[in-house]
Amino acid sequence: MSEQPHGVSIGLEQDGNHFFLTLRARGKLTHEDYQTMVPMLNSALAGVEHPKIDCLMDASELQGWEPRAAWDDFKVGLAHGREFNRIAVISDKRWMKVAGKVGSWFIGGEYQVFENEADAMAWLHEEA
Repeated sequence: MSEQPHGVSIGLEQDGNHFFLTLRARGKLTHEDYQTMVPMLNSALAGVEHPKIDCLMDASELQGWEPRAAWDDFKVGLAHGREFNRIAVISDKRWMKVAGKVGSWFIGGEYQVFENEADAMAWLHEEA
């Protein structure tokens, strides 16, 4: 039995204290995926006063989280949640909308699910 492909592709752009984070999640995320991703985010934000993060997450191929990875995701929300301005998620899965509502309790900004990248990007670039 072979393991299913999983992981996160990460992109991060910075302009002063404003960050644009892109994530593409695939398969069922593991603790090891977070062991790779979280230090990158922590390193990028280190020493930046009042960082503001806009995030585009392509979750169209996401199948969920292993329990330990779900806990890792929760910890990221506690550590950096107030730094997120907007999170746009691309997914046609109903459970992502429910998960987003729960996750939005731990972020300071807005969270919205879109079915395509064009609508997600338009929303991220709107003036708040």
